[in-house]
Amino acid sequence: MKKGSITPALLVITGAFLVVIYGLLMLLSVQLEYVQRRVASEEALNIAEAGVNYYRWHLAHAPENFSGDTGIHEYTDPQGDVVGEYELEITPPSQGSSVVTIKSTGRSFDNPNIKRTIIAAYGKQSFAKFAFLNNASAWYGDNITVHGDIHSNNGIRMDGTNTGIVSSAKEEYMCGSETGCHPPTHRPGVWGSGGDQSLWEFPVTFVDFDTVSFDFAAMRDSAQAEGLYLDNSRRYGYHLVFNANGTVTISEIRRLGYYYGYLPSGEGLGNSGQGGCRQRYQRITQENNLGTYNLDETPIIFVEDDVWVEGTVNGRVTVVAAGFPVQSRTQNIWINNNIVYANYDGSNALGLIAQNDIYFARDIPLDFRIDGALLAQKGRIVRHGYLWWCGGWGDEIKDSLTINGAMISFGKSYWNYGDPLESGFYEREIFYDGNLLYAPPPYFPTTGEYQFITWKEE
Repeated sequence: MKKGSITPALLVITGAFLVVIYGLLMLLSVQLEYVQRRVASEEALNIAEAGVNYYRWHLAHAPENFSGDTGIHEYTDPQGDVVGEYELEITPPSQGSSVVTIKSTGRSFDNPNIKRTIIAAYGKQSFAKFAFLNNASAWYGDNITVHGDIHSNNGIRMDGTNTGIVSSAKEEYMCGSETGCHPPTHRPGVWGSGGDQSLWEFPVTFVDFDTVSFDFAAMRDSAQAEGLYLDNSRRYGYHLVFNANGTVTISEIRRLGYYYGYLPSGEGLGNSGQGGCRQRYQRITQENNLGTYNLDETPIIFVEDDVWVEGTVNGRVTVVAAGFPVQSRTQNIWINNNIVYANYDGSNALGLIAQNDIYFARDIPLDFRIDGALLAQKGRIVRHGYLWWCGGWGDEIKDSLTINGAMISFGKSYWNYGDPLESGFYEREIFYDGNLLYAPPPYFPTTGEYQFITWKEE
């Protein structure tokens, strides 16, 4: 072998070794950087979640303050060292919603260029979270089907069909004539011949109706500032007709006709006159048009008088009938025709809030439908008994009642009278509108604390 002949081979081997070593070092460097970035990314996500949790705490302590505690906040580890930061951007509830959107962007100081962003939604449940909510005892007859939850702070007799929870705050209650017990006797909180009885629950937590005692004065101020306010007409009230083009036509009622209607005693109106019936002034015979208004510009209509409503709702609006002083006034809402939504994609919502009662008139259609959340703050939701001795004469019984929304009343509501039926509806079907839970009609009352709705990473 010639001297120096091994040198080229050695150089080739050494070069190849160096290339491999360099490649391995590069791979390890890339892998280490990848791991560090993954760790920093997870840390950024955890910091962003900490920002969401912090603002949840803020909402629990200052539920109406959506501008405070925003911006950049330091994040400390369990040892108290500042290791990162999160930035909060808050979108307050839109009109007619209780949903707050929290956008939290987090980063670790170990790798500040890596950021993660979380968008979370929290909201308060509206008071319209039940198909039926009553403070008094309730009786659901054998010709009613309720698709949604039912609750009473007193007893419930369920002879109809329920597809949701039926709950009572009572372990047992004294069942009287209002729920078909003669003589009065003790009954379980929920009882009857209906079902699904596996969905009956009692006793459960009492629902505080004092939370419904919201500030009518504040609602009046809101209507005066950004809605529509109607003062006491000094006559009979106002007639509101909702139009499918997104407007409402309002008239002042100049003259009303009456029918004799019956309501069981002990419910606040008393009974007198023809066969225990009373004159119920409800039939509009003369009115004066006041104008037509866009619902986009009138999210709340506050009326210091009685109100008659009907039509097709295309928009989001709440109608309030209340007078002052609130301790002595008892304004009512009459529904004298169908009230339906223009579509059912969640963009339309109607709230009807009466200081006292909400009435279904006698001359409603044979197939009567209501879309909306109805709340009788001090009273109940009623169709009087247009019985033969009250002069019903064929108008007392209607074919069907369909409600899509929520029915909330302080007192016991009445629709059907007699067994067999003498006045009321042959068939009744109630559907809970899930859109009302976190997106109720404007200014409709909410209850409880903010609850988690959705979470996603941007």
